[in-house]
Amino acid sequence: MSDSNNGFFSAMQARDAHLEEVRQAARTLARKFDLAYWRECDKTGNYPWDFVKAFAAAGWMGIMMPEEYGGMGLGLAESAVLMQEIAASGAGMSGASAIHFYVFPPAPILRHGSAAMKKKYLPALARGEILMAFGVTEPTAGVDTSRIRTRAEKKGDRWVINGQKVWSTNGQNANKYLILARTSPRDEKRPLDGMTLFFADMDRKHCDVRLIDKLGRAAIDSNEVFIDGLEVPDEDVVGEVGRGFHYLLDGLNPERIVVAMEAIGIGRAALGLAVDYANQRVIFDRPIGQNQAVANPLADCWMRLAGAEAVAMRAAMLYDNHLPCGPESNTAKYLGAEAGWMACDQAMQTHGGYAYAKEYHIERLWREVRLLRLAPISQEMVCNFVAHKVLGLPKSY
Repeated sequence: MSDSNNGFFSAMQARDAHLEEVRQAARTLARKFDLAYWRECDKTGNYPWDFVKAFAAAGWMGIMMPEEYGGMGLGLAESAVLMQEIAASGAGMSGASAIHFYVFPPAPILRHGSAAMKKKYLPALARGEILMAFGVTEPTAGVDTSRIRTRAEKKGDRWVINGQKVWSTNGQNANKYLILARTSPRDEKRPLDGMTLFFADMDRKHCDVRLIDKLGRAAIDSNEVFIDGLEVPDEDVVGEVGRGFHYLLDGLNPERIVVAMEAIGIGRAALGLAVDYANQRVIFDRPIGQNQAVANPLADCWMRLAGAEAVAMRAAMLYDNHLPCGPESNTAKYLGAEAGWMACDQAMQTHGGYAYAKEYHIERLWREVRLLRLAPISQEMVCNFVAHKVLGLPKSY
């Protein structure tokens, strides 16, 4: 074997060992919060502050933040492993989203914010001291973000924002709000230009935050936000005026990779519960896991989860090495969401009627993983992307 091959395999072994260290540390911390803790959060809708504070104290909020701003300076692969272990601990999306929204929404500030903005906000974000809400989606625009109606008007050295957002996570507790607003009229030739990102204070006098009652992830609030005369100083504009949507595009691939890993983690949690049950539940004098009708679908789920994880980690490695990863990232999101959902659904089937009982925790995971087939991008839109960008078929959207 050549020296170059030896060097490659040595580098890969070192990387795998490093990722395993991250995995074990994240797993140990996440599993200090047991299934009963998450069932109670789901029942009451209480935000999991104890969980958040534990991860902040361990420095995980700054996992992708440069060390100069108090972060760990690690890559997407490490972050993906972190998020998978959180979800796999049984925390599901309630735990994953609680950390996700500290780690990933600040990316536009990190990449495109001014030096003063980075110095002002990034250290506090890395310490977990700033909880962000994210305002992009609008009820009248759907997936066509170019048609948002929220507008920001320049008045002296400030901007005044008016409009409406929906599905803003963390709105009940957030102290900062990353908002996408139109700053110039929509141009049919360049419809994605003319939108700007603002890192605004979540001023309750100008933001009417209304909780959405939803299917799952009750501990992490989703909201409608009605914005009326919210003022933002010039220094809290992220990057160039009119380029906000393009800054969001920078974060699409890493978010899709991480969402895939979260879905895979939830699937692994449900699969583990189902396997335990199949080994312990005895019907007709034998454990139900001895029956191929039970065992083989669970084996199928394991293989689908493993395959999805392989694609997601390949996408993360491409991203960390500054290589194109659009097809891989979208494929990971699609396969991860499907595999996670199938594992939770099969866990429901394995438990039978008991799956409806909250004490078994399956129904919570089943409710939460379903979201990831819809968001942050639907499975249909992933197929549209692959059909057009990879296969070269005519654009359908």
